[in-house]
Amino acid sequence: MSSLGLIGLILWIITALGGFVMLGRWISRGGLRQQRSGVTRFPAGAVFSHFALAAAGLVLWIIYLVLDAQVLTWVSLAVLVVVAGIGFGLFSRWLPVYRGRAVAATGGPGAAGATAASAEPAERHLPVPVVLAHGLFGAATLVVVLLVALGVGGS
Repeated sequence: MSSLGLIGLILWIITALGGFVMLGRWISRGGLRQQRSGVTRFPAGAVFSHFALAAAGLVLWIIYLVLDAQVLTWVSLAVLVVVAGIGFGLFSRWLPVYRGRAVAATGGPGAAGATAASAEPAERHLPVPVVLAHGLFGAATLVVVLLVALGVGGS
């Protein structure tokens, strides 16, 4: 087991923990219920495919570490690229919601007509530090997995 492979595992687990926090918050704030009314900007399919593919990739990475099956580094990387693409799409949908919250909090344009808390999108309640850390750790994971797939650091 390479040390870089182990670093990838640790980064992936930290990223997953942040993802669990956000998924739990989104669901508990009504993200699934808001699908029908169109309040949330997050499609449930994107949220759950991001989660499922990331989990599958993590399992593949663990199998790679145990078996040292080099081909799994490339499969894990391919899965991770898809996961990152979906995650970036979710981030791009979250950003305007976050900006809308910041404008409403400062009393900026549209603050007087701000929607009631019950009509707020569930993703408005995602903790900003967790969103940012999840993205940064996810990007670091992607880089480390790429380096391992390329053979940097040896096994």
